[in-house]
Parts: sequence; C-alpha cells; structure tokens
Amino acid sequence: MLEWLVALCVVILVAVTWPRSAYFGTKSRPDALPKGPGRSSQQGTGDQAGGRVSERDGGSDVSTTRAVALICKPSALANYLLKHCRTFTNYSPRVGWTWRASALLQSVYEACWPYDSPVQFVRDNLQLSDDGLVALDWAVPSYQKRRRTSSHSASPVLLIIPNSFGKFTRNVLKLCETALSHGYLPAVFNRRSHNGTPLTTLKLQQFGDPADLREAVRYIRHRQPAGRLYAVSESTGSGLLLSYLGECGSSSYMTAAVCLSPVFRCQSWFENGLCWPLQWALVLYQKVCLSRYKTVLGEKIQTDALFSSCSLRGLEEALFCQTGQVGSAPAGPAGTSSTCNLASCTWDNYWERNEPLRDVDEVAIPVLSVCAQDDPVRGDAQSTVPFELFETNPHFFLLLTDRGSHCGFSDQPEAGAAAGAFGAAGGTESRWTNWSHRALLEFFRATTDFFAAEERAKQLAARRRGMGGGGGGRVFRHRSVSTCKRVPACSHNIHAIYNWQRSYTR
Repeated sequence: MLEWLVALCVVILVAVTWPRSAYFGTKSRPDALPKGPGRSSQQGTGDQAGGRVSERDGGSDVSTTRAVALICKPSALANYLLKHCRTFTNYSPRVGWTWRASALLQSVYEACWPYDSPVQFVRDNLQLSDDGLVALDWAVPSYQKRRRTSSHSASPVLLIIPNSFGKFTRNVLKLCETALSHGYLPAVFNRRSHNGTPLTTLKLQQFGDPADLREAVRYIRHRQPAGRLYAVSESTGSGLLLSYLGECGSSSYMTAAVCLSPVFRCQSWFENGLCWPLQWALVLYQKVCLSRYKTVLGEKIQTDALFSSCSLRGLEEALFCQTGQVGSAPAGPAGTSSTCNLASCTWDNYWERNEPLRDVDEVAIPVLSVCAQDDPVRGDAQSTVPFELFETNPHFFLLLTDRGSHCGFSDQPEAGAAAGAFGAAGGTESRWTNWSHRALLEFFRATTDFFAAEERAKQLAARRRGMGGGGGGRVFRHRSVSTCKRVPACSHNIHAIYNWQRSYTR
C-alpha cells in the first residue's frame, strides 16, 4: 500500500512541478553559486583554498563550465585537499530532457526506488546502559563465506548513519557496496525501533541526542581496535553525527567524517516544512513505523495527538514535547536526561538540547559536507547553509555543487563509467558509483595521508633537535589524553594513561 502511495506522489510531482524550462538544454554555470561577503568565485584549478573554487571543463566557454565550489578557511589541509582530491572537480551533472535532471524526481528515486544490492548484512544488537537496544548492521559481500571480521583486522571501519527516519535508501546501500570494494568495513547504525530493532524501553532517541551513538562507537573500537574509524551521515542523520562530534570533541575516536546532503538548521527545517507531497510521505512513513508500538507508547505520550498530526513538527512535538505525559524516562548514560522536563518541555527548549550545531566549536576532526544548491529537501542554500561556519572554522569543508538533488549527485554516464576503475577490487566497481561516494572516499584518503605526513615531519624535527637519541636508544614519546568535558573518562582513556605511565617509568 505504501508503495502505491509513493507512486501517486511521484505522479503528482511530475504533473505539478516539472519545470521544463529549468532543465531542458541548460548547462551548469559557476555564476549560479551564491555569493556573499568574503566569498569569491574563481576560475581554474585554484592554487589556494578559501572562498569558492569553481572548476572549468578545459574550455574557455563559460556556458560549459562545471560549477563545483570548495568553501573553507585557508589552511594547509585545505590546500592539500585541493591538490590531491581530483574527484572534487570531476563532476558532470545530468542536463537536458531527462528525469535525472529533475531535483525532485531524483530525490524521490534515491529515497524510494528499490536497489538490488549484492551486499548482505550481519546484525549486532547492542544492549545499552539503560537496557535499550540499538543495532549495527555490518555489510559483507554475498560471496564471502566468513560472516564475521576478525578483531585483529586493520581494515578501516566506515560507520554509516542513515536519515533520522531509519530507512535504508539506495544511497546507503550503494555506499556500503562502494566502501567494501575499497577495503572498508561498513557498519550501519540503527536507532531504537529502526529497521526491525526491538524497542525494549519506553524511550525513543531524540533528534540530536548522541548518547546511544557514543556507546555504539565504543563497541566498534572494542571490536576493531586496530582499524581507523570514519563516519558518513545521510540527510537528517547528519544532525546526530554533528551532535556527537560536538559533544565528544577530541574523544570522538574518529579520523574524519562526511555529511551527505545534511540539514544544518533543523529547528527551522521542522518549522518551515517541506513541500506537501514530500512532507506527507515522510509523515505517513513515520506513522507506519510507530504504529506497531502504539499500545506501549500510550503509557508515555498521547498517541491520539501523535497519529492525528499532519506535519513533521507535529510528530516531533507529540513524541518529545507533549505535555500531560505519564511518568518520566530514565536518565541517559552521561548523566543527561533522555527527555526534557515535562513541566518545561517546550519546542524551543527541545532544540536547545538537540540542535546539531550547538557545540560545533568543539569539533576536532575534519568534516566534509557535500551539498547541492537544488536540494528540494534542505531548501534554499542561502538561508539553510551556514557559510560563515565553513569560512571561519578550519575543521569544516563544504563541497557545493549547483546540481545534485538530495543525496543523488547523479553524473553523466561517461563520467560514471570512467570512474568505475577508481580503486576497483573484485570486479564490483563495474556497477554505478555515485560521484559523492567517490569524493568522500578521496577525502578520507587525503586527510589520512596529510596527518601521516604531519606526524612524520614532527618526528623528523624531533630527531634533528636531538630528542630521538642518536645511539639507537628508545624514543621517549609523551602521550596526551583528552576526554570530553561532558563524558566521563572511559576504559580506553584509562588504558592510555596506564600505558603512558609505563613508558615514562622506563
């Protein structure tokens, strides 16, 4: 039934919002990128980072220029990315009279159309400190006989956070397939009650509450201690990832992170809403998922108000901000309450605790955001993208394209075919690879190489100053340990302090 309703929405979108004049015979133009104080649009390869860098398609005609902008604060890492990430400037969006050129249709296709993926999943159900359950779905190729990866494996782990509605989209499945072909161990994080995860407590995860994700990351570090950890979030799932990075700071255990089509100003996004067909479909999908828990949720919330709401804001308020609830939910792991105080739980108070950018100054790893100007879900780029954040914070990088829709970024067939050889392994790269997936994997590789080069340079400088011991003696290495100011020191940090004391006494 739900598939027929989605198909009806697609028909309505085609009949009502198909703007032929906007997509027929048009080309990408760099001057379409929004401009503002302190931002510039440059032609060519871009010898320095900062402002906007628009890449040219080898010709001199402005009408054939591809518009891709890297917006960031000038830094050594930014210059390194511009030099080594060729995928950032190798994007050819679909143009002409094709359904893939429509931002709306491409978004609906990526979110609803099934994808026959060769990837299978092995699930780990994690019991949390309050007896709740979340799940990690580890992606494995269908031809692999061993379903479990050894804990001694040094392969990097890619933690994937889907949208806040918990649906496995084509984007998530293709990302798992691409990551596997490049040697990563993909793991998809499922919130409470999402994707068949049992709801064992009367508590649902709030939009930007990272307590459950924090425990899942600790489990991943325990299971794969030798591999680096990277993170990718999709759509509204970026709110959870940004909240986690802000709250944990340098104790996030992650090397780098990427947000695909993120929603930054989430309170405004819930208040302003989407166009009615998209919002109606999302509200219906969330109601269907919550209907199986209607009886048990009735002990905490007013289910009549929940299932009678017709907007995303109404659903969020009914779940977490509704007055007249019975009892109170237990406190979360880090001493934080799992819900607002019922006597003072207003809409504004809820977003003071769940806005993704509330602790953005504490983020301590490189974060790349891949956005498109024609994103119909996020809205207008000028009012929904915090350009000032990327221009002032050295840890944040924005890759802005003039087209790409929401988690789509479908490029020309010849570009996708040429990119099929990018890191191919096992022949799986013969399938279609999204431009955004190639870009994020290059970002991970470049940041890792940059930090490795920086570490080697520091060690070389230390040897030159005589700290390395010219007679082949043991090198003294000081290990600094930093913990999140709101998170108690975990066992990982205790072991680090113990190892530092042993090396010092030697």
